Amino acid sequence: MKVETIEWIGKAEGDIRTSQREFSVNEYPNYDAVCFHAQQCAEKYLKALLVEKALPVPRTHDLEVLLSSIIGVYPEITSLLRFARILSSMAVEVRYPGICTDKDDACEALRFAEAIRIMLRGILGV
Repeated sequence: MKVETIEWIGKAEGDIRTSQREFSVNEYPNYDAVCFHAQQCAEKYLKALLVEKALPVPRTHDLEVLLSSIIGVYPEITSLLRFARILSSMAVEVRYPGICTDKDDACEALRFAEAIRIMLRGILGV
């Protein structure tokens, strides 16, 4: 496995742990942060796969764009498009005033990020 791929995976794992940790706090959980870090985990796993397969890594945070960049090589990840779409919207929009997430949103974000994480870890063999 390429060194850069390993680094992307390490960053992704840090994001999922941060998301899970924030979700589990009892007092003043920041559900916006849970959603943001869940999206970041998925984004970094997608970029790790692109790097490992020597494909261009688009400079974007849009998970659909990243997935589309690799679907030709791994058609089975098409099933992740819905998760990617929802995670992308949760991560970007909640960073600005006017939109906030709740516990249900955060739970969904974690579930979707974990689905992407599991599938891509399987493809990457980690």
